[in-house]
Amino acid sequence: MAQSREATTTRTFVDNYCANYKHLFPEVRSFEFFKWLHVGLVSDIDRKSLPAIAKYLGLNNQALLHFVTESPWQVNELRNQRLSIIRQVLQGRSFTLIIDDTGDKKKGKTTDYVDKQYIGNLGTFENGIVSVNAYAFLDGLIFPLTFKVFRPLKRLKPGDTFKTKPQLIAEIIEELQAGGFKFDLVLADTVYGECDTLINILNQSQLNFIVAIRSNFGFWLAPSQKIRYTSWKKFHRIFSNGKTEQSYIREIIFGSRRELRYWQITNNREKSAENFTIFLMSNLSKSITSVVDNPYGLITWLEYGCKHSKNYIGWSDFRITNYEQIERWWEIVSSVYCMLSMQFHIFQQKSNQAIHNQNTELIA
Repeated sequence: MAQSREATTTRTFVDNYCANYKHLFPEVRSFEFFKWLHVGLVSDIDRKSLPAIAKYLGLNNQALLHFVTESPWQVNELRNQRLSIIRQVLQGRSFTLIIDDTGDKKKGKTTDYVDKQYIGNLGTFENGIVSVNAYAFLDGLIFPLTFKVFRPLKRLKPGDTFKTKPQLIAEIIEELQAGGFKFDLVLADTVYGECDTLINILNQSQLNFIVAIRSNFGFWLAPSQKIRYTSWKKFHRIFSNGKTEQSYIREIIFGSRRELRYWQITNNREKSAENFTIFLMSNLSKSITSVVDNPYGLITWLEYGCKHSKNYIGWSDFRITNYEQIERWWEIVSSVYCMLSMQFHIFQQKSNQAIHNQNTELIA
């Protein structure tokens, strides 16, 4: 029997990463398209739609579309393999779980689960599609774990079951724990109109959490109770390039201190304008800064970083309307995100090893 040909090479780091998935593709051509999509999604293209990627790489657009929508590979197998790779990197270490509730504006109603709904990252009601996403944050790196689409009640298809966003978050937490992932802290944004439900779910999971809340978050006080503020405490916000900025944190106490504690973080304590200020709620018994080294940066990742990174790779650039196909696209984007995180992880390891070798030579 003739041996099947080897897949065409692309970029070395792409080939090395994608080799972990080769066994999931029964056809060499499918595996090649999988690799080329990874190349295209990290390329400098304004809109990473399939036609734009095909044109940039000199590929057939219809063949690339067929790979995403019809080729016989299973999205769950791809996700499980990616999670297996992430588990190997984590080596059983505990991480911070970031829950990101974001969406993208879409015109019309032809795309599955598009409806006028609250889109957290935009802070407004828009016609769009929304998903709940989970990431692992460890040693300054973000690894995409899983996602679930939110199905609005009015857009349910036959066989669908309506689930609130907090219910989707609960499912994600249960699935990750069942998959052997360990996280000692959950960082999440408040789900519009469902903050209490989210807090109850996190409490039931017996997890420490920090939740970003709106500045107009309501709280009932007895007539005799007052709002108190502790003194501002300094800490340094650390940027991804290593630079620091002086920031401030204080606790807001509604009447008396409770199990849930409330915090205000700002980089301008004189103005404390909304653009400079973040409000947090947590069940941590200690100050947030005693548990999280860089809370300002971590919250920024939650509100902007994860979404921006996904969009750079092409999360919202799909031109398909069927969710089963959109899910395949999103899973490929998640794989590309994982690949980039792996590259940073490898670079980090090499840098740490170089420092270790240098210190060893100095000691010797």
